[in-house]
Formats: sequence, structure tokens, C-alpha cells
Amino acid sequence: MEDELRCAACHQFYSNPVLLPCGHALCLNCALQRQCAPSASASRPDPDESDTSGSDVDKLSVASETDSGVVCGGSGSRPHSYLGSPEPAPLALQCRQCGKHVYFDENGAYNLPRYRTLQKVVDRYVEAKDVTLKCQLCEAAPRDAAVLCEQSLARHQQPSCCAEHPGQQLVNYCVDCKLAVCNGCVQEGKHRSHELQSLAAVAKTHKTDLSFHLQQLTERAKVAADYIHQLKGLADVVTDNCTDFEASIAEQCDQLIELVHQRREQLVQYLHSTRDDKIRSLKQQVSQATARLQQTNGLLMFCIEALKERDDSAFLQISQTLTHRVASYDLMWGRDITEPHVSADLDLSLETATVRAALQQFNFIEMRPCKPGEERQPAAPGRPTLVAEECSAENNTLTLSWRPQPTSHHDGFIVQLDDGGGFKDAYCGRETPCRISGLHFNTRYTCRVKGYNSSGDGPPSDALCLKTTDVAWFTFDPSGRHRDIVLSRGDCSATCDSFESRLALGSVGFARGVHYWEFSVDKFEGNADPAFGMARAGVSRDAMLGKDNKGWSMYIDGKRSWLMHQDIHSGRAEGGIKAGDTVGVLLNLTTQKLTFYVNDVIQGRIDFGGLQGTFYPAVSLNRNVSVTLHTALDPPGDADG
Repeated sequence: MEDELRCAACHQFYSNPVLLPCGHALCLNCALQRQCAPSASASRPDPDESDTSGSDVDKLSVASETDSGVVCGGSGSRPHSYLGSPEPAPLALQCRQCGKHVYFDENGAYNLPRYRTLQKVVDRYVEAKDVTLKCQLCEAAPRDAAVLCEQSLARHQQPSCCAEHPGQQLVNYCVDCKLAVCNGCVQEGKHRSHELQSLAAVAKTHKTDLSFHLQQLTERAKVAADYIHQLKGLADVVTDNCTDFEASIAEQCDQLIELVHQRREQLVQYLHSTRDDKIRSLKQQVSQATARLQQTNGLLMFCIEALKERDDSAFLQISQTLTHRVASYDLMWGRDITEPHVSADLDLSLETATVRAALQQFNFIEMRPCKPGEERQPAAPGRPTLVAEECSAENNTLTLSWRPQPTSHHDGFIVQLDDGGGFKDAYCGRETPCRISGLHFNTRYTCRVKGYNSSGDGPPSDALCLKTTDVAWFTFDPSGRHRDIVLSRGDCSATCDSFESRLALGSVGFARGVHYWEFSVDKFEGNADPAFGMARAGVSRDAMLGKDNKGWSMYIDGKRSWLMHQDIHSGRAEGGIKAGDTVGVLLNLTTQKLTFYVNDVIQGRIDFGGLQGTFYPAVSLNRNVSVTLHTALDPPGDADG
């Protein structure tokens, strides 16, 4: 409480405190020392334009300025005289605590009411604590008071007597002026028309109101004290938990180290087993070679002795046999003495990249707060980071790579794409990076990724924009062809030796936009009738394109062409193809038309309106036909789709 009992100006215990209109207090001596003439920019407020944001004390002071000689206001308001004329106030005082200005007449701070309650509290506190008071006459560095009055200044004055009518008790309370008045003040007419109440009753009401608010504030203080105690207790719990967690970290790391040692022993054992196998094989080879060498040495010694034979007939009896044996041994050694059956090098390499990557991810996992007794669950994943330099767009396929938030547990990731219609899920899985294909060409995609686990989805990463290529380049799909079709030239050329039609699909599918590609006819003989067009992914590979309901085509021979879908022939047109000609296919998914060209001249058109989905370039071939695919082409200049 001592801070409440010290003056904001002199920092000593209040001595003869006075009450400012803003509700703060000053020693009377401090107020007299700090009052001065108002500056040119400072002025007194107009009572009709009083600050509605101020306290009730401010409003009272403005309303009763003719009674008290005091008016309060901000630093920028204009003072008025007590008759309403724009005359400057002689004296002004600025509150040290809130900065509001108080303006006085010639009596200055003597107009301020005495803060008797504060003085009594100070007196009781000083007496209870046996505090040495400072001299009230010292302005700078006050010393301890050598002589004290037996009663304070507050006790010299009669607290319940009227200042204007000495000897008369303050028994009434003017509600309008918010002042305690005596009967003389009422009889003189100054407060005759105002609402008057019993001073004791008003004081009792105000004490009751203050007691109620004090009780509420006491409860708040009690709750705050309990909260502080809880926080201090939590600090101890945090320290204990950290100690336990540190022991757990040490234990788990020791377990991992033990696993590393066990794995090292297993690897060393395997290495020794490999060494023993190699040595065993080498010993076996040495044993076999030694046995052969002994046999060879024996044969050599015998042959040398045979050469010493002087009887020619006896020598000739065995010469051919010995020569054959020597030649056989010679061939045998030339065949066996090549290289060791095993290499001295160990065909092994210790792979540590995976373990090193795992150690890089060896980190804490943020857990979700839970109540005592509940099972702890990992918190929702944090925000991943898209690695821009590892993300790319190729054709209508996006490759995205990202780094997970290191302290988060992930069950998987969700990649979302926005092509202008809002974000939609395009991938869900654990792999990173991921490839998303089958997108639209010439389209800008805004990409983002977020993680998820049992606690829910985490926040998405910052967005990254990627644009697919303007026009499509593609080849024949090796996995989307019949086995009788042979691909070459980087899967751009196709030929077929079967008498029956066999089908091949392009490697890229289209879902919207305008796309154009061409086939150059490299070989065309006999009665071949290749078919060009488009198909669904599930089209039959062992029949002519257009025979089923998943293919649309124009098939053509050396004299004429037909359009076909679901084995229905239509649109017969004169004019065939020969080796060296070019067949163009224009797919317009906006108007849903498929247009065919032969040497840049329109040969036919199919309207497939009402269909949605993905369509693949397709061609069916049979014997004596060979074509080459050309892509990433602009549509013909006269094409209207």
C-alpha cells in the first residue's frame, strides 16, 4: 500500500494532500510549487464542450467551476472566465500521473479540496509503521523532520465542518455539485434548487458500493494469487518433466547405439562369412591345381625317362600314347589356368545414406496437449515447405517436392491444385516428391501441400505457381500398344507385321483445350487401311481404331476414307494416301470436334459433343504400313474446329 501513500511529485508520504479533478492527489505544497501561468497553446475548456470521455470528477469540476474556482481540461482546450468570457485563466496545474490540466483563479491550488481520507490513512500508516517523516519545508533533498506537530494538519481542521461557514456541520450532500454542504450553504441559496440528500446516507451508500467492488477485486486478487502459485508450481513441473525427458532421450539414444553395435556385429559376421567362403573356394582351387600339378610332374618325369630309351622299337610302342597325354595335359592347363574362381576384392559396399537421412530426421515430435489420463496424440502437422528449385512442369505433368515440418508426425500429405476454380485435392500419400499427370495444357496451376495425421490436417504450405506447356509433345506409349506393333526412333515411329489391325496410344491424354498432331506415312503398300484418331484409355488394342465405343477414327486406303465410331461407318470421302503423305488430327475439346487432314486439306470431321473425360491420340496399323508421329505443332491456320 505504501506506493498509494506517496506523492507522485515529491515521492514522500502525502502531507496535507489535495484532490485533483481527475481523481489523483498531490501534496498541497507540491501543488503550489507546480502551479504556473498557462502557456499560450494551453487553454481552459468550454463547459458546453467538456470531454465526455473523462471521469465523473472531471465533469463535476466543469459543472461547478463557479463554486470551486477550478476547471479541468486537456492540454489543448481554451480557458474561459467564470462569466463565460474568453479570458485566460491566471494559473494552471498539470496532473503528474494522467497529464490533464487544471485551471485556477487567483487563489490557485488553494481552491482544491483537501483529501482528508488520504491524510488519515497516511497518519495511521506512519503511526503503525513508526516511519520518520521528512521536513515539509525542504524543497530539494528533504531531511528528516526534527520537530513535529502533535497533530497533523488534517487534524487541526474540523473534518465535518463547512469551510465557508465555520462552526456548522456538514450534514447534507448536493447531488448536482457532488459536494458536502452545511445548512448555511443551503440557506444562502447556492444549492437551494439542487437535489440534497443526507450526508450520512450518501456516505453509507458509497461505502456499500465501494465494499462491493472491493470484494469483487479481492476475489480477483485471490484468483490471481492462486494463478501465480499455479504458474510457479508449473515451472517446477516443467523442470521435472525436462529432467525425465532428458533421461528418456539418453535411454532411447543408448538403445539406438546398442542397435548400431548389434548391427555392426551382424555386418562383421557376414563379412567374415564372405571371407571364409572366398578362402574356402581358393583352397579348393589350390587343392585341385596341386593335384593336377603332381600328375603333370609325374608325367614329365616319366616322359624324360622314356626319352632315354635306346630301344627304338620299345620307344615307338609308347611314343604316340605319351605324346597324346602330354598334349592333353597341355590343353588342360591352358583351360584351367585362367583366373582364380573368386576375386580377392569384396563385392560389398556399406550403404549408410538411408541411415544418415533417418538420423537427419531424428527429432522431437510435437504432441497435442491433453488432460491427465488421456492418451497422448501427436499434434496436427506443421506447415511444410515447397522446394521451388525441385518443382517443375513438363508437358501436362507437375513434379512437386517439399520438406516436411521436422518436429511433426505425418501419416501422409495432401497436394492441392488451383487452376482458377479453387483448390482441389490432387494427390494424397506418403511419398515425396510426387508427380501429378493428366493436367490441362497451357494452364497456370497454384500448388500447395499440407500434412495430416490422427489429429487432423495441418496448415498448408506457401503457394507455388507452375504453368504447363502451351502445346503438347508426346510419343507412342510403349505400355499402351499391342505387342505386334514395333516402336523405334525414340518411340515416335510405329510399324506392324500383322495382317490384323493393331492399335497404339499416345503417351499423353487431353481433357480440355485444342491440340494438333500429325503422322507422316513412311511406308504404304497393298491394301493397307490405317486408322487415325483418338481413344479412351480402355480401348481395345487388337482391333481397328473405331471398332468399339472407346475409339473415334478416320480409316483410309489408297483411294478413299471413312469415319468410324462404335463400328458405325460414315462420312465417306474420295482421296487416299500414299507413302510420303501427311495425316493431321485436330482435337478441339472446346467445341468437341475431331477434324482430319490429308496433306493440310480437311478430309473429314467427327462431332463427339456431350462427352467429357480424357482422350489419347491413337492409331491402328496392319501389315505394310509404317508411320512417324509429330507433336508440339500449332493447328492449321484455316482450322475452325
